[in-house]
Formats: sequence, structure tokens, C-alpha cells
Amino acid sequence: MDELIIWCQYMPQRTDIFKKFQIWKLILSIFGFASTPELIFGTYLLYYFRIFERQIGSNKYSVFILFSAIVSLVLEVLAMKIVKDSSLKTLTSGPYGLIFASFVPFYLDIPVSTRYRVFSLHFSDKTFIYVAGLQLLFSSWKRSLLPGICGILAGSLYRLNILRIRSMKFPEFIASFFSRLSWPSSGNIPPAAPARNTVGNMPSYAGRQVEGNYPAPVRSTVDPPEDSISTLVSMGFDRNSARQALIRARNDVNAATNILLESQAR
Repeated sequence: MDELIIWCQYMPQRTDIFKKFQIWKLILSIFGFASTPELIFGTYLLYYFRIFERQIGSNKYSVFILFSAIVSLVLEVLAMKIVKDSSLKTLTSGPYGLIFASFVPFYLDIPVSTRYRVFSLHFSDKTFIYVAGLQLLFSSWKRSLLPGICGILAGSLYRLNILRIRSMKFPEFIASFFSRLSWPSSGNIPPAAPARNTVGNMPSYAGRQVEGNYPAPVRSTVDPPEDSISTLVSMGFDRNSARQALIRARNDVNAATNILLESQAR
């Protein structure tokens, strides 16, 4: 509790920003949550959104992190300057910009893989992520709502490719620094394997086309492990395509991920 009180002293206030010009407080505020419920839901969402690092690569994901953080902070400052509301003298701390910017690609790019019904209500595997986001968004009412909205706007600007931001890349040492800030995934995505044998027609599959210059799958009646299929499905891929990719990659999850990503890029 004492640590929480000390941390709350560094939460950005209107007077700190516009009169004392203590911008460092605004920057520092993104590195910690102000309450235990925010910490729980925020940490869960940050952990889940690692999926985008696997989809677009560590380098581009580093650009997304930095762009979301900077743009959301700028929008927060502008909003605090424009909106004359006494309840917005202090903003809730935490990486709201990154979290809610991630909801934009989550809504647009991650398909629903499972649907179910509880009584007369319909749910999907994405429902709990939205519920956790709403809980975090309204955790401190206006003080958390404003950073959340600014994060969504930052994610939308990234999606719109403002200033060609989606094609930007960092030097490798900067990308590795940002990669260390996030939780490690089950392994770094290796570069695409070089062509080995392109003689003959590649087999086609139903659903997404799982193609590429990968070794032919070993013929076996044994299905890929269920946990490997579930890992790929949780990343947003179709279950049947995930199974086919695992067979083709000889049950290597990283290689199967590359196959699926390459098939989406075609």
C-alpha cells in the first residue's frame, strides 16, 4: 500500500504539465498502474496482445509500441488542455495507450474461432478480452476513459498508416530492446526457410492456402498435438489451416506460424 501511495504522487496532473512543465511525470506514468484491479486486467491484456508481435514481427511491433505510446500521450495533453473538467486534473497512470491501441488490430484482424451460448446470450473466444478492456477503460471513470480513448485513436492512426508508419523499421538493436520489455513468447519467429525443392505441384488445402517453400509433410496418421493447434488458433488462425500448417512444418509451431503468415500475405 505504501508503494502505491508513493506511485500515485507521480500521476500526471494538469498543473504539473501546463504550469510546471513536468512532462517527465506524464512519461513516467505509463510504466505503472495506480490500483490492483487495473494491474490485473492491464497485465492480462498486455500478455495477450503479444500475439501481434508474432503476426507482424518484433521490429514492426516495436514501432507500434513507440508510436502508440507517443501519439496517445500527445493526444492526452491536447485533451487536458481543451477539456475544462475539474475531474480531469489527474489522469490514471498505466500503459493505456498501448493497450487500447492494440484493440484496433484485435477487432479488425483477429477472427472469432469459437462461439458458444450461455442461456440465451451469445459469446465468443474474444468476449473476455473485450470485457477486460471495458473494465480497464472505466476503472477510474473519466480519468481512465480519456487515456483509453486516446489509445484507440492512436491505434486507428497507425492502422491508417499515417506518415507510412507501418512500413517503418528500427535498427535491430532498438527492436531487441523493445522486445525485452515484453514477455517472451514461445520462441522468436525465425526467418522464412529458403527454397529447397520446388519440383512438382504443391498440394492445396481447403480454407486458407498453406503454401510456401517448406519440406513436404511426413505422411502419418497421427494428428499434430492439440496444444500446438490451440496455440495457433489463439493467434487468430483457422483451426483446419493450423492443423495443415503443423503437418507441413512437422509439428514445429514457429515454422507453422511462418507458413500461415506467408499464406495470408499472398
